[in-house]
Amino acid sequence: MQSLVVGLGRAGAGLHLPVLAKARAREPQLFGGQDVVACDPCRRPPDRPGLVTTASIGSAASGLDPAGTVVHVCTPPAQRHAVITELAELGFRNMIVEKPLASDADDLARIIRVRRKHRLHIEVVEPWLTSTLTWRLIELTRSGLLGAPKSITIVQNKPRFRRSLAAPGHPTAFDVELPHGVALALRLAGAARVTHAAGSDLEVDGQFSPRMGGADVGLRHISGVRTEISSDLTSPVRERRVTVDFAHGSAVGHFAVSDDDDHSQLTVRANGRGKHLVLRDDSLTEWMIQAYRKFRVGGEQTRGFNFAAEVVQLLSVAKNICAEPVVPAARAGTGYAAVAHNAG
Repeated sequence: MQSLVVGLGRAGAGLHLPVLAKARAREPQLFGGQDVVACDPCRRPPDRPGLVTTASIGSAASGLDPAGTVVHVCTPPAQRHAVITELAELGFRNMIVEKPLASDADDLARIIRVRRKHRLHIEVVEPWLTSTLTWRLIELTRSGLLGAPKSITIVQNKPRFRRSLAAPGHPTAFDVELPHGVALALRLAGAARVTHAAGSDLEVDGQFSPRMGGADVGLRHISGVRTEISSDLTSPVRERRVTVDFAHGSAVGHFAVSDDDDHSQLTVRANGRGKHLVLRDDSLTEWMIQAYRKFRVGGEQTRGFNFAAEVVQLLSVAKNICAEPVVPAARAGTGYAAVAHNAG
């Protein structure tokens, strides 16, 4: 199948293009030998071998067979509905959409309508769900070796000053790292509701970006497990850590913090002893290969789409809790909201 990448920002040029190169090398029968096509009218295209760039989606579509093409939608969340609609009207049906699927519940409803109308097959990028570390944690949870899981803590920190201040493609900090964390929590502990949420603004050297300093979400799962997810986009260090506390032990996992490495780490503690593992974990490449296999099989895939929609709905609830208007006196450092919701 041929690939069309729409949007050449950090996600498109920085992640999808290099991951596609690795996936094509590993599974050439899935991709064939065609060049990857890409378009972004707002950015200068990268100069890469095997890459053909065009000025618009329409010009890219003129040289492609929609039935044999997978489109990677790597535009900012608020633009997803318009881009998906344009692609659908041009005949494209197979789409990989960057997380989050939508910026809010209203956008999600519009995308659901377009998907149903055009019978689209949409896969939402979620590499943590194919991560070796995630599957080790799932095995621990299901095995009962450490007893029942009691709580989950997920920390997703990184410094993100330049991108947030220059051209914030994401409307809030809830849209940057937390989609990964919420999806991981749902996969480990099942369906949940939001109990509380908080967020903060970003201000540095007189520059101000509302709602982009950080975000926190609390979840209570139907299974009884409680999850706390936090993301600090002003942190001096990068960290993607998950801690699962069981009745008789704990597991602490560290996902790779960037595309510079493809290993994760897991430490399991029980009965006063600990075991540390380093795991090969090129999760995004594996996710991409699995997505293309699904496209090759054909037909609509609802399970993954519904899961991604559930993530958006939970994040939308959290953002609504934090929807107080931003005023100068409540700028960075104080947080723009810290409100309890359904906290029972």
